[in-house]
Amino acid sequence: KRWIAAENAAVYRDALGVMPPPGLPEAYLEAPEEPLEFLVYRYARTHGPFLSADIAGRLGLRPAQVEPVLRNLVVAGTLVRGEIRPGGIEPEWCDAEVLRRLKRRTLARLRNAVAPVEAATLSLFLKRWHGLHGGREGMNRLLDVVAQLQGLELSWSALQSSILPARVDGFSVDMLDMLAATGQLVWIGRGPAGSRDGRIALYLREQVAELLPPVEQAEEPGPLHAQILQHLATRGASFLFELQDTVQRALPATDPQDFRAALWDLVWAGRITNDTFAPLRSLGMRTTGTRRKAGRTGSTMAGGRWALVATLGREANDTERTVAQANLLLERYGIVSREAVVSEGIPGGFAPIYKVLSAYEEAGRVRRGYFIEGLSGAQFARPGAVDLLRDLNAPDDPDRDESAQDMVFLPAVDPANPWGGLLPWPETGDADAKRRPRRVAGAWLLLHRGRPLLYLGPRGRQLMTFPAHLAQPGMAERAFEALHGLPRSSRGRTFVIEKIDGRPAEESSHHALMLRCGFVKDYRGIAAEAFG
Repeated sequence: KRWIAAENAAVYRDALGVMPPPGLPEAYLEAPEEPLEFLVYRYARTHGPFLSADIAGRLGLRPAQVEPVLRNLVVAGTLVRGEIRPGGIEPEWCDAEVLRRLKRRTLARLRNAVAPVEAATLSLFLKRWHGLHGGREGMNRLLDVVAQLQGLELSWSALQSSILPARVDGFSVDMLDMLAATGQLVWIGRGPAGSRDGRIALYLREQVAELLPPVEQAEEPGPLHAQILQHLATRGASFLFELQDTVQRALPATDPQDFRAALWDLVWAGRITNDTFAPLRSLGMRTTGTRRKAGRTGSTMAGGRWALVATLGREANDTERTVAQANLLLERYGIVSREAVVSEGIPGGFAPIYKVLSAYEEAGRVRRGYFIEGLSGAQFARPGAVDLLRDLNAPDDPDRDESAQDMVFLPAVDPANPWGGLLPWPETGDADAKRRPRRVAGAWLLLHRGRPLLYLGPRGRQLMTFPAHLAQPGMAERAFEALHGLPRSSRGRTFVIEKIDGRPAEESSHHALMLRCGFVKDYRGIAAEAFG
């Protein structure tokens, strides 16, 4: 027995063969259009995901009788079919609007699933996310690391001496050469950093087309630069001696040093690259008098072939670049907010990335919520990143990684360091607000449980302290002992801290404590052995 609305008597009669009782008005007995479809649709819009057997049992029919009607409603866009509920054993049916409501409510619940954690936890998270000092080695590990660092402008010196070794056990530049020689990896110059260093970006060759920024209109090159570009455009990838011979024939008065300078101009402008890292290795070498007088640029620049960056891949459109950039940010940071886009200077800003991440949220690929205090409200994270963040924020977890809470030195430019990029620098002990720490090559940051303690500028001349955490009992002594043990170089020189928080080192309140921690007096300030 079932109660039905009187006006639906004809629907049940024609769809299920139920004879209506006598005495109903004629208007209720007129033959309806598609009565079974009406009943199926009404069931769908008042239920969640269901199987064919569910609705067939409700209507007293066999599944084979209702499935043609269900398929017609899918074609019309009224229903959707798929694996909707977890643990299902066969595809289900669901009203499209009901499914949209389910998604909205599910996403709203997921957004509130994790309470926001303090900013310092982001530092612990990034250390784990990047696998720093994780005991992993080999070429596959190096490829994974490059996939995280793609497109990031980093100084060559920091990349090969600290950033990559911290992520890949047993790292050597030969490993980069091997990947480049097999066509899996490319590097592109992003600007000089003094006479013996420069900024580069690494890319996996299969993704370089989508991740390369749009080519800007370059200044008209000089005759020497134009000759190099013309040769590479007409002859393709060429060895160094081929370029030199072409230039010498076209411009006989060209000096080898001028040729070398022109080559580096094109490298740092992002116009040409090499399929080995030999040119970058030569940056740290001093040019001898014999080499300066030689007729050719020298073996330090030789090795591999030079090629135009424009020939590395097809031209990608704006949509492909935006999607690739959104995926890269998720790979690099795990949790993406407006600050990540701003810190990397992505063209177009956060708005296009936000659209892609919002679509990923609708598809269940990422979660949106307020995960990190100090970041803007719209934060997107992969499910695995949320789980890791929750683990790091569990104070009573017996399996919690204690090593992640100890003293950690990071290069200031390392993407695993959120301070000065994703997060603002905490207050320093320097009274002059204009002097702030900077994310530059050669600078180091000492952290304890994710909170900054000390900032050591390039060449070790400037030291800044972060009093908020350094003032804890015993923390300053531990911090200066760690600073004295900063990774040493093989040259055995000393680095001399001339100023601490903007004041001469001997006038600092930390001077006596640093002497007890192993530092020694120097006429310029306070000294320790050199760091790498």
